[in-house]
Amino acid sequence: MDEPSSSPLDIVSVRFRRALQVYQHYVDKCVPHKMNRWVAFGVLLTLFMVRIIMAQGWYVVCYTLGIYLLNLFLAFLQPKFDPSLKSDLEMEDAEEGQLPTEEPEASSSSEEFKPFIRRLPEFKFWHSATRATVISLVCSFIPAFDIPVFWPILLIYFFILFSLTMKKQIQHMIKYRYLPFDIGKKTYK
Repeated sequence: MDEPSSSPLDIVSVRFRRALQVYQHYVDKCVPHKMNRWVAFGVLLTLFMVRIIMAQGWYVVCYTLGIYLLNLFLAFLQPKFDPSLKSDLEMEDAEEGQLPTEEPEASSSSEEFKPFIRRLPEFKFWHSATRATVISLVCSFIPAFDIPVFWPILLIYFFILFSLTMKKQIQHMIKYRYLPFDIGKKTYK
């Protein structure tokens, strides 16, 4: 009889896959709890900030997390099919979810409603931001990541980068007439 050998690598692989399944199970269970997810993220981010302030270090880790969260936020605000990046032929291929580029006529019944489709969906935004914050929190306990820097320079640079990036994003939103939020959404009885 040939009995399959269980090498330590196979055992680790099986346990790792099982851990990923359990993790995915809990991630899937939290999908409908939007408010609770964001509150938990806020608490986690606050915990990280308190850790940075109390430890008086790990400013590069904090700066890196800030840049990553800014990048995620910009992807969250942008449409999936950006009219400024695609040629006319590519826009015709990606008909669904494109933003309107011309003023619709009042009597035109051929214009169909095209909802705003985000480049980064809300759940993926939350999931990526939460993972990054957990990783940053773990890194704040590793002395090798405590690189000495003059933190006011990083803070000023981050605010300059944030303001210039958001100015560019807001100009893009005005130019292509889209609003990525459901503010003032009409409800029908």
